[in-house]
Amino acid sequence: MWERLQTIAVMLDHVKLLDVAKAAGVSVSTVSRVVNGDENVRASTRERVEKVMERLRYHPNLHARSLVEGSSRILGVIVSNLDNPFFLDVYRRLETLAYANGFETLLLASHYDAARLREGIRSLIGQRVAGIAAIVSEMQDDVLDELDGTGIPVVCYDFTSQRGLTNIRSNYGKGMRQLVEYLYSLGHRRMALVAYRIALGSTEDRRRAFLETMASHKAPAHVFSPAADGPQGGREAVAELLESGFDATAIICINDVTAVGVLKELAERRIAVPRELSVAGFDNIQLGQYTIPSLTTVNVPRDRIAELAFEALRKHARGDTERGREFVLEPDLIVRGSTGICARKG
Repeated sequence: MWERLQTIAVMLDHVKLLDVAKAAGVSVSTVSRVVNGDENVRASTRERVEKVMERLRYHPNLHARSLVEGSSRILGVIVSNLDNPFFLDVYRRLETLAYANGFETLLLASHYDAARLREGIRSLIGQRVAGIAAIVSEMQDDVLDELDGTGIPVVCYDFTSQRGLTNIRSNYGKGMRQLVEYLYSLGHRRMALVAYRIALGSTEDRRRAFLETMASHKAPAHVFSPAADGPQGGREAVAELLESGFDATAIICINDVTAVGVLKELAERRIAVPRELSVAGFDNIQLGQYTIPSLTTVNVPRDRIAELAFEALRKHARGDTERGREFVLEPDLIVRGSTGICARKG
């Protein structure tokens, strides 16, 4: 019954399409190409058709058409956490590219919950999206199995798979090693890492690289894992650090959002950064430029993640069947005011 109603909606849409074509003095196929973002339409023709569409208040029913024709112009995007600007930055760039190329996006969040991730992906599959970008940190094998069997193009982030799915990952270990070595070069010999308790591949890579790099220098290191994520977790970690007796000279945070909380707590306790304690983050979200002092961090190229994900999905939509590519992004160390030469020994 529902698909019958959708078919009727498409028929009515086609009638309106004829009205636009007649008023613009072009063929129905030309109007259709304008609606679908075809780059081969002459600019003057596109402008004339768009003006007629606006005057007649024509809005194509793309969803109904996709159900009947078996195609879609909607991309599903699922991210781990909307509270972390990292994921919003990736989505914002992906959505901009989608819009510029005639696609719509549907955004869902899993909140690091594997069950919600599974439900969200099933929802996107049920809505017959043209492709799915899974920008999540908690991907599991059974979810990948389900995705791989749908035939829908999928791009994953930070999950190495042998299933033939396109994957984009960042070299987090290299970024963390760069950060630790930089702080070590400034004389820091006792460092703490603040990392939330949820075991995720992306955070475990950073944790492992931190401990291994510190061990290579035979330098004391400690990992603090607050119950809360984000700024509150950073504040809790500072309190725990100061009570622990571990005399750190530098704090590295698993992400910039946590580092914001660390800086806030240190400021309230009147501990000068970086004179008394250096602080660094990870991700290079925009907010880090505006903290006081500005945040030293590791840049993870979020725009590039979005661009690679969109391009892979667009190629699939055009009939490119190449699968199983993996893109590895290299991080960059961004030095700002929150780190400095260690004034203490030990």
